[in-house]
Amino acid sequence: MHDIGMALILLRRFRIAPNPLLGLQHCQRCFSARLSENVSTGEGTQSEEQTKSSSERLIKVAIIGMPNAGKSTLINRLIDQRVCPVSAKVHTTRKASKAIHSKSNSQAILFDTPGLVGNREIKKHQLDPQFVSACRHAIQHSSLIGVVHDVSNSWTRHTLHPVLLRILEEYSKLPSFLILNKIDTLKSKRILLDIVRNITCNQLETISNYGPQGGRRKARAVGSATEAIKETATQPSTEGWPHFREIFMVSAMTGDGLREVMNYVHANAKQQPWEHLPNEHTDQTPEQLIVQSVQARLLDFMPQEIPYQLQTELEYYEVVGGRVLASAIVTCPNDRIARLVCGESNGKLRQINEQVTSDLIETFGMPVLLTITTRVRSKEARS
Repeated sequence: MHDIGMALILLRRFRIAPNPLLGLQHCQRCFSARLSENVSTGEGTQSEEQTKSSSERLIKVAIIGMPNAGKSTLINRLIDQRVCPVSAKVHTTRKASKAIHSKSNSQAILFDTPGLVGNREIKKHQLDPQFVSACRHAIQHSSLIGVVHDVSNSWTRHTLHPVLLRILEEYSKLPSFLILNKIDTLKSKRILLDIVRNITCNQLETISNYGPQGGRRKARAVGSATEAIKETATQPSTEGWPHFREIFMVSAMTGDGLREVMNYVHANAKQQPWEHLPNEHTDQTPEQLIVQSVQARLLDFMPQEIPYQLQTELEYYEVVGGRVLASAIVTCPNDRIARLVCGESNGKLRQINEQVTSDLIETFGMPVLLTITTRVRSKEARS
């Protein structure tokens, strides 16, 4: 009876990971090990668990920004796991999801959110209402806001979009920090000074990670940059946000500056029990990850607005002998688009299949056998 009672206590204490591939096996191993070690010392186990829980720290960060700012690529690189769909087109991320990074006694949950859009974009891309509310929902469950700003776009890099500013004003009580992304695309880092001055309304107090320099050179650059901004300070602009706590200049593609971002995030963690196991990296199921990977590659391979008209669903999924077996169906609105997706002699579809398979191998860390087929939506469904 004592063994059964102890097993029930431990079962209540352990959380089964929502992603069976990334967390379930670890949970089972931990449960078996702890049950065999502590079955005769129930009170001691409870005391150790309470001590561990009291030392755990947790931080939740909503990563927000305009479409194609590089949020998903940035998050994947920050946690060193491919859990967010990535493509070169806008609106790859359609709903908010968690990316989880654990180290020592600190756990960071990063919310990957859809790009912020206005009413015009919603109508143009036929976006779901949940697409718009996903960002606010993530912020409401976070204690820190990370704003990702694309500095590669010469038309928009000197200002923050009005939609983004409205979000920051609405949640001004939450601390926020700025991530200037894609600095590797700039020929001259001096442009960053103007960008920082404009989008912070000249209220900047600290610049972190100014460019890819290091050591004394980096320190001198940070000092001179701060002085230059103070000297050129003018009246606050209505196109910036003066309340950023910190600024990071990074490149998600090359990895420059990413360590400083994660150090800052974990430094803001508060004493709170973890919500996920140490080896969990996302709250998404394997089925969701497969569908999103297919959708992302369709965005890359198909021209213009065509990929936004396609619907992807998972027909089959199973893990057999340490391999992922899956089959996905892409539904096309008509025969013409179906032929475009397949390409000549199904060449384009094979390319898409190969690329998605490569992405999933990186995601799951095991061999993947994937089949992608197309079908045309029936006339009844279209009507």
